[in-house]
Amino acid sequence: MNQSGNYDILYAEDNPNDAELTLRGFRKNNLVNQVFHVKDGEEALEFLFCRGRYKDRESGGKPLFVLLDLKMPKVDGLEVLREIKSDEKLRTVPVVMLTSSAEEKDIVESYKLGVNSYIIKPVEFEKLIVTVSEIGQYWCILNRSVH
Repeated sequence: MNQSGNYDILYAEDNPNDAELTLRGFRKNNLVNQVFHVKDGEEALEFLFCRGRYKDRESGGKPLFVLLDLKMPKVDGLEVLREIKSDEKLRTVPVVMLTSSAEEKDIVESYKLGVNSYIIKPVEFEKLIVTVSEIGQYWCILNRSVH
């Protein structure tokens, strides 16, 4: 782990295959941004709020964006989103939901809670790589956010 504990992208995904493909997609497209991968929503919150196993992480370093899966163990993506958007320091951090759920209720609830983008994961490897590349290029290079 980077000693400062500051990362450009926080990526929360419990499926190891999806995580590997997504991380490979970032690398393949030469996105040099540092990605910190966590395996569930509880770990994502600990990282963002510098508590639990990340209590020694320097606070103040906010990611450029958070990439969240919706259905995760312990704490789901909607609850992580809710906590991010209700926190004074983190609410301006863009959150992208990258999930396999195309359910209308999940999409509507995500936007009600303040998600910045809701993307349904392509099932084909090459399409996932392209999608991840586009997400990274937009949020890391093109988008200007408040930090």
